[in-house]
Amino acid sequence: MRKVEITREPVELYKILKFEGLTTTGGEAKLLIGDGQVTVNGETETRRRRQMVDGDVIGFRGEELQLQLRAAV
Repeated sequence: MRKVEITREPVELYKILKFEGLTTTGGEAKLLIGDGQVTVNGETETRRRRQMVDGDVIGFRGEELQLQLRAAV
C-alpha cells in the first residue's frame, strides 16, 4: 500500500488520481470513477468529487493508496 501525503483535507477523489499520476487528466479520472473502477475504503465509489480525508484508502487498478495528512509545522 502506497502512502499519499496530503497537506489539507478534504481533497476531491479525482484530484488524487490525477496528481498521483494514475490518470493523465482530471477528466479521465472522473470518467473512470463514474464507471465504477475506483474503490474507497473497500467499496465502489462513483462520486467524482467525493471528499477524501486522512486515513481513506483508494483502490485503483490493483494499487492501493492510503491518505495521510501532513502535520502542520
